[in-house]
Amino acid sequence: GVDGWLARRLGQCSRFGAWLDWGWLVSAVEWCVFVCNHSARGAHWKNSFTGSPRFIQAIMANGLRTPLGTWVVSGLHGLPLWLYGCQRGLLSRWLYLPAWGQVLGTLLLAAGRLLALSVEMVHMDTRLPRQRRGAGRE
Repeated sequence: GVDGWLARRLGQCSRFGAWLDWGWLVSAVEWCVFVCNHSARGAHWKNSFTGSPRFIQAIMANGLRTPLGTWVVSGLHGLPLWLYGCQRGLLSRWLYLPAWGQVLGTLLLAAGRLLALSVEMVHMDTRLPRQRRGAGRE
């Protein structure tokens, strides 16, 4: 955006600024999902997906305690840590993980994160109030 262009032009680039470019979006999605879940269902939010598409039901089955649910939660919470470990060389130094293993891990966790995002989007779509079609028209 304009802010990024201006920051580069004025030599004001930083890691924090780079995070702000996308980090705010991720945080906003997570907070919206949190509010939608807990305002609608409270502590029983994991059991409120019976009317959702089948793939969402499969992910949410047994309170995310399935292989698919584990993959999604791993992508949601593990991907940022994994990327940090890749960036800092921790996975190769401490775990002796070869480059192909790091790429494979990144792809698997990113796919899990995308599945989590799809659940979040569907859930927000069904929970947020919608404007009635034709309201106010005569």
